[in-house]
Amino acid sequence: MHKTFEASGPIELDIQLANGEIQIDPGADGSVEVELIANSPDAQELVDAARVELRGNELIVDVPQRRGGGFGFKDLFGGRGVDCRIRCAEGSSLKCRTKSADLRVTITLGHADVATASGDTSLRDVSGDVTVKSASGDIDVGRVSGRASVNTASGDVEIGLVDGTVSANSASGDISIEAANADAKASTASGDVELGAVLQGEISANSASGDVTIGVRRGSRAYLDCSTVSGDARSELDMTGEEPQGDGPMVHVKARTVSGDIVITRAAAPAATTQEVQA
Repeated sequence: MHKTFEASGPIELDIQLANGEIQIDPGADGSVEVELIANSPDAQELVDAARVELRGNELIVDVPQRRGGGFGFKDLFGGRGVDCRIRCAEGSSLKCRTKSADLRVTITLGHADVATASGDTSLRDVSGDVTVKSASGDIDVGRVSGRASVNTASGDVEIGLVDGTVSANSASGDISIEAANADAKASTASGDVELGAVLQGEISANSASGDVTIGVRRGSRAYLDCSTVSGDARSELDMTGEEPQGDGPMVHVKARTVSGDIVITRAAAPAATTQEVQA
């Protein structure tokens, strides 16, 4: 199935696809393209019954589940389901619900709300807020200009720069956040936690058996509250035991592990903005 709609500017995407693959790429100006590709005769029946329509500014792609719902032998061993290819404008927003379908987005989204059971999620950049919930899939998100809330049971989490608050949780996966400019919370039971560069606010990192590494931006003042039962704890920051002095942003770091190590490092100062350079 291949459909093309006339649409100017960003749209609202509402996608439901149980298993297969979803790919969202930049499209031509003034149009939106949707292509559904069946990977088996059974999947072709689902494509034929799919609802693909543009209602105002909302694009609906609803591919029904196979009869009986749930997962079957083909879903787990070689059944590739339906591939969904969408080409639309930068800045479009996404609501997506899947079971085992992988999601990959190469455009900058306005905001994103994704829920999946076992599919992997990859988002390039989001200019607004991001919410991702997964049972066992990996989550990879680039820059987030708004807030980020990411939860997975056994998958790994990788996030780039987050300007707003960020919360990331995993039961057994690793969590990596390249940089956080506001409050950040990361928690996992058996994985490692890495916050590459934190600037200000309340920073909380917890892991039972994994290691915790936190980089505090150069120029930021830091108050450290770190404890581990049987792991090692060390810091590159000067330890005075008093309230940090200076005019830089304040960071309150709280890190907890049972057997994992805790390492506090100094990260590079934030890059100067265009206005700062011109001044």
